[in-house]
Amino acid sequence: MTTPLLEVDNVTYAYPNSPAALAGVSARIKAGSKTALVGPNGAGKSTLLLMLNGILRPTSGEVRFSGRPLAYDSRSLRELRRRIGFVFQNPDVQIIAPTVEADVAFGPVNLGLPPDAVRRAVGDALGYVGLRGYEKRPPHHLSGGEKKRVAIAGILAMEPAVLVFDEPTNTLDPASSEEVMELLDELASGGRTVLVSTHDVELAYRWADSVILMERGRVLARGPPEEVFSDHALLAAARLKPPALLDLYNELDLRGVIDRGAPPKSVLEFIDRIEQQMHGHAPARGGAGTIYLCNADQTGGGVIRRLIEQGTVEHIGAMGTRAKEFANREQILLDYTYGVIDKCILKALIGENSLIITTGGMVEHVRRRIGEYSAESGQALAVIPMQEQVSPGPGRESVPE
Repeated sequence: MTTPLLEVDNVTYAYPNSPAALAGVSARIKAGSKTALVGPNGAGKSTLLLMLNGILRPTSGEVRFSGRPLAYDSRSLRELRRRIGFVFQNPDVQIIAPTVEADVAFGPVNLGLPPDAVRRAVGDALGYVGLRGYEKRPPHHLSGGEKKRVAIAGILAMEPAVLVFDEPTNTLDPASSEEVMELLDELASGGRTVLVSTHDVELAYRWADSVILMERGRVLARGPPEEVFSDHALLAAARLKPPALLDLYNELDLRGVIDRGAPPKSVLEFIDRIEQQMHGHAPARGGAGTIYLCNADQTGGGVIRRLIEQGTVEHIGAMGTRAKEFANREQILLDYTYGVIDKCILKALIGENSLIITTGGMVEHVRRRIGEYSAESGQALAVIPMQEQVSPGPGRESVPE
């Protein structure tokens, strides 16, 4: 059996003059997983997260990282916090420097990196979260979503293996929330282990591959979100309601309207199940549309503008902050800024063409997700990569590969 990356074994903790915040909690986090701690306010989620990188020390029980119990001397904690990055619920607690650049540099400087390495780390981290050009800005002039990304960049600059987020979308507007969760998907697709706490069952259901349900300092259940959130008695005990999509699916199943199977985690999966029930397959009306794929790190805007002018694509979406910056810079209007892959698949299924703009490891993530969908549904969808040099030479024509 593979050793979990993080383990919490029968941990208890109580704040001064307060009842137990954690009462015998045990949990295991696998490397590379996307895990959500779910529960109402006061369930103990934040307290448990603070145990994971040594900010709090258990009253009893043990926390282990890579199979080894945590040590609480200064040197051990410094190394632990480099490997397990913690992003607080309120970014104002975490951002302490007068400029964005100085704040993101704080961690690398304290790790003792030379100045050139610090500059590279800061530049890479700000680029990853889409904040290049913000280096000299005072953090207090930024929006809530931008502050959250500065806090994330400050952690990324130390290159942790694990990222821990306490209520990552708290206080953010819906668009900023979707951008942050998309960034967490991008980080996970790059191989990092990501752990979040949330009371938002809708967010946890569609995002996580593992859920730990908590209430009053105890773990009520752990497992895949579709299993945990299908147990209405457990959710009632945690004072939560099931995700709307799962609730609707279970009600249709009870009435015999839809065949029982793996619960859908998206509108796309739900529509597939209904169409399969009605027609025996998920039909593409008049033939499937094409999904074009653009890597914004390797492409200029000319090829996209030609596709638009020729009427080749009817819908355009961008995934990730760098891709959205690219679209803004190239003055490309976006139809979709979140849930992009599923929305483009849905359009392909009714014969319409779409373009997905993204960057880095998310390019392969898009290919993989569409490939998995094609294999599962039996509906083959074409993905055509776009390639254009940023500065094409004279006489060179840039076309889809």
